[in-house]
Order: sequence, then C-alpha cells, then structure tokens
Amino acid sequence: MKTDLSLPDSLYNQVSILANEMQIPEKQLLILAIEDYLRRHHQQELLKSINEAYADGLDPSEQVMLEGMRQHHRHLAETE
Repeated sequence: MKTDLSLPDSLYNQVSILANEMQIPEKQLLILAIEDYLRRHHQQELLKSINEAYADGLDPSEQVMLEGMRQHHRHLAETE
C-alpha cells in the first residue's frame, strides 16, 4: 500500500540523519519504526491483559510464574 505522509521538518531531519547513518532508505527506516511501535504496543497490551487476569490476587505459585513471565517479557522487549 502506498501512502503520503507529512512530517514536521525537525522530525524529517532526524529520520534523514538516522537513515543515512544506517545506510537505508528513509522509507525503510519509517517502516522499521512503525513495526517496532506496533510490536511494543502489542506486548504492552498482552502484559496489561495478564496483569488484569491476576488482579484478584495470586497464590504463591502463581506469583512465581507471573514474575517469570514478566522477566521473560522484559528480555524479549529488550532484545528485539
């Protein structure tokens, strides 16, 4: 799909500089940024759902499992 996008000059300048440093086209950098934003948003929504599911309190084994899931989620978010 093709779309037109208007960016403030200051943002466009930052995109242009970073794309140049990464040696990729500006539009590719924008695609990467949108994909990253969507992935992070999805991860935040998933974590929110998990937290809501356990909001009524946890028994000790559930607390251990939830902490493990949080650590795993943080690790995934940091490595991607």
